[in-house]
Formats: sequence, structure tokens, C-alpha cells
Amino acid sequence: MDRFWLKSYPPGVPSDIDPSVYPSVVALLEESFAKYHGQKAYVCMDKAITFGEVDTLSQALAAWLQGRGLRRGARVAIMMPNVLQYPVTVAAVLRAGFIAVNVNPLYTAPELEHQLEDCGAEAVIVLENFASTLEQALRAGEAKTAVKHVVVASMGDLLGFPKGLIVNFVVRTLRKMIPAFTLAGHFKFNDVIAAGRAMAFARPDLGPDDVAVLQYTGGTTGVAKGATLLHRTIVANLLASEAWMQPGLKRKQLTGQFTIVCALPLYHVFAFIACGLLGMRTGALNILIPNPRDMKGTVKELAKYRINIFPGVNTLFNGLANQPDFAKLDFSGLAISNGGGMAVQEAVAKKWLAITGCPIVEGYGLSETSAGVTCNPTDSVAYTGSIGLPLPNVEIKLLDDHGQELPLGEAGEIAIRGPQVMQGYWQRPDETALVMTPDGFFKSGDIGEMDARGYIKIVDRKKDMIIVSGFKIFPNEIEAVVASHPGVLECAVVGVPDTGSGEAVMLFVVKKDPSLTKEALAEYCKQHLTGYKRPKYIEFRNELPKTNVGKILRRELRDSMLKKAA
Repeated sequence: MDRFWLKSYPPGVPSDIDPSVYPSVVALLEESFAKYHGQKAYVCMDKAITFGEVDTLSQALAAWLQGRGLRRGARVAIMMPNVLQYPVTVAAVLRAGFIAVNVNPLYTAPELEHQLEDCGAEAVIVLENFASTLEQALRAGEAKTAVKHVVVASMGDLLGFPKGLIVNFVVRTLRKMIPAFTLAGHFKFNDVIAAGRAMAFARPDLGPDDVAVLQYTGGTTGVAKGATLLHRTIVANLLASEAWMQPGLKRKQLTGQFTIVCALPLYHVFAFIACGLLGMRTGALNILIPNPRDMKGTVKELAKYRINIFPGVNTLFNGLANQPDFAKLDFSGLAISNGGGMAVQEAVAKKWLAITGCPIVEGYGLSETSAGVTCNPTDSVAYTGSIGLPLPNVEIKLLDDHGQELPLGEAGEIAIRGPQVMQGYWQRPDETALVMTPDGFFKSGDIGEMDARGYIKIVDRKKDMIIVSGFKIFPNEIEAVVASHPGVLECAVVGVPDTGSGEAVMLFVVKKDPSLTKEALAEYCKQHLTGYKRPKYIEFRNELPKTNVGKILRRELRDSMLKKAA
């Protein structure tokens, strides 16, 4: 395939990287444990743990897991937010020769039951805040799930004495954040670590084709499926991401260890790679934010550090930029702000740049591609409105509805090939066949356009497209216009049934200015959008439904309107 976009690469970025230099993610991690042994790896609530401590703790947990009789390739579910126990647990599961299954801790019991049953997890490591949900899921799926071992962690486990005790007291007694639960025979995280320190650890001989992680799709388009990510798949993405960020790091005169803001949840593929594993690879310090929805608390936490890399999604950038104290932070060391997960809106990008002096560099990826497969050059100086160029090793083409490649400039489904692409959906060959082409390209379900330089612009999700009287409308375009209105904080657009035009555009808005009216917003849309793209219906909401990573759930909005109409 002619990868003409390589001519647009920043100087020094390779066209390909060799993932075979590491036989597994574990080999890469263990190299970092040795190389950065005394450096801080993660910090949460003012408590830091070093690379050496992650090494020691994870080996103890790995030994304990092996001692439970789990066989190589067993699935271990990890159900935690951004706390110190998370990176320790991921490293332990992989080092033991098992498969890590990332679980959204905010799942409902039925969602959790589905994932546990689908992946066949034999062990679950859960933060006690979410143990009640696990209990409900296990009770409901008693005959279907394979879970035999449960380890329950608490917020204060790795915070040391007396801080750990104080945090646990506040969480359990003062804030009452732990719903009552009964998980017969469960083990406590710190007890397991203590027991594991005295147990023998058998280092498995892992290879590039062994499965490392089951990364479940967000479920925004239906039932969540497990993307099967091999060790070489993750190594390939990690090394490509590392190579891609080098020009951006040169933007500032950075000396010593650099810091990564980890406000996105580590169980999501974006933060899993761009924060957790990339931080381990590069010897960076990850600042873990357990609850980024607490914007004031997040700003207060960030004020303690000189931040260098800030991965985020549009809603996070927007929320922080609208916090008065955010502009008071020290951004002198901020070299890269990388956006993904959803479209970054121009209005948000401009505000972020004005406050931080660091442009948002937008990229694109999916669970099925182990996170990023395209990104704007990290030394970009302004918002481009595109998702950038294919990363090293990645091939991309745009397909029509019949699977035929389209010429440059025409909108089509983004199809991706490269070592970063998943092996398939876990135990779902039928679903895998629907998204893979005969020549090995993964069909993303996203519509994009590519220009003559190789830059790709996302038009929208294929399933979110609205057709009004035969005209195709993509919600992103309307949302970008509405978001530029100074009285709008957030917005979302969906298509709803309409007897006259087949579908009509419906706009949902969270106000920034309480005096904003529907009439004023309709007039604004009239000035900026052609007739068929203008919202026929406008509804103000106090908030919009989102995934835990901050992606707005259009499907939920659409379903709520269909229920009203029924």
C-alpha cells in the first residue's frame, strides 16, 4: 500500500517500529522496573509509589494468583478507578501469565454479569466501593460466571500509615461511599500482597502471540464485546505512540522526569496505553485522578505538580477550561495535550490554547486497535480539525458501503490495518467477520475523509448519521457550530423520526448562560447552518448522559426521545 502520508511526518519520526524487540508487554515492563527502579511511577492523593515498588508489589500479587491454581491464560477481571492498586494489579496479572480484563467500575450489575460471563473470568480484583455491584452480578449469574476468587481492595490500602486508615475512615464512615456487601470467602488486597511476598513466583515464558488484555468496547453501539489484544499488539501501539510524541516533548525544555496527567480512567483503552503503559515505558510519573468529574478537586490536585503531558477528551478539556481556578495553574511545562475518545470541538480547543498555551493535538483510536492509530504531529501549533496522520506501522483506507476503496477527498468508512489491530472479538468469530475485510483491514464504523497530505477528518459515526429528506447530516458538524455559541456549555445532536422528512435534527443543550433561550439558539443555527441541517427541536438539559470516559451517549438521548414518542 502506498503510504503517501509518510511525507507529512515530522522529522525524526520513523515510518515503522519493530514490535518484536520485546517478546511481551511483561518484558517491556520489567525493563522499566530495573531502569527506573528508584523513580516515582504513580502518585495518588499525595502518596507516590516507585517503579521498584510496583515491581515488588506486582510480583507478590502475581505469586498469590498463581498459588490459587489458575492456569496460564486465565482471565482476571480488574474493577477499579485510578488508584495505586490498579497499575500494580495489571502488572501482576500479566506477569503471572494471565489475561487482564479491564472492567468499568461504574457498570450496573447486569452489565457486569454480561462481561464476566462473556470473558469467563475466574478471579476478580475490585475496589470495595463497587463490591456490592459485584455481589449482585455474581448472585444473578451464579450458574453462568466462572468466578472463584475475589480480592477486595480499599482506597487506603497503599497509602501507608496513618493516611490509609484516615482515608478508609472518611470513605466508609463519613462519606458512606461503600454500599453494604457480602462476598463469601473474599480476600483483602493487603492480605494477599503480604501472603504473596512469601510465595514462589514462576515466571511464564510469554510470547508475542499470547493474549494480554481483553478490552471491552464501550457498549455505546450495543452489547459490549471483548477486543482481544495480544502482547505484540500492545507493544506495537506503545512503541509507535512513544515515537510519535518525541517532537512534542522538544517543544519545551524538559529536564528530568516528566509528568502525565492521568484523569481519564485507566480501564479505558486510551488512558491504559497513553498514561499507564506509556508512563511505565518512558519512566514518567502518572498523576492519578480517581474522580475527574470533581472538576474543582481535579484542579486542586493538578496545582501540586508541573504537568507535561495531558491526555483528555473534549468534555474533560471543556469542563476544566470553564473552572475559574484552572487558568491559575502553572502550564510552563505543558508540552503535549492530546485529545481523543470523541471529537474535539474547535471552540473548546481555542479556549484550552488561550488558557494553557498548549494546543490540543487530536488523535483517534478504538478498543479494537489498542488505542491510537492516527494523531496530529505532537509539535503542531494550532487546532487542525482533523485526527491527523496514520501512526507508524498503520495503514488506512476509506471504504464505500460495498467495501470498495474511495478516492481522496470522498467520505467513507475508516478501515485500519497494522500490528495494533486486535486479533478479533473474544470468542465471537461471527462478530469478528463482520468488521474484518478479507485483506485484514478493521472496519471502524466511523466515517472520515483523507486529504492529499494524508490528514484524516472524522465526519461522524456511521450509526449516528441523520438523513433528512435524503440529505446526509453528521451530528459532529452541528455540535461544533452550537458549541461555539458563548452561552452553551455542552451539546449533542441526534436524529428523531419525522413524518415529513423521514428524520429531523434534535439538539440537546446544557446552558452556560442561564438566560439563553431556544429562540436565540435557533437564530444562531440559522446564521451558521443551511436549512436542512438546522435543529427542528431544541431541548435544554441540566446534564448529558456520558460514558465514564466522558463520551456523550447520543444513543441514550435518542432512545429517551423514542420512548417519549411511543
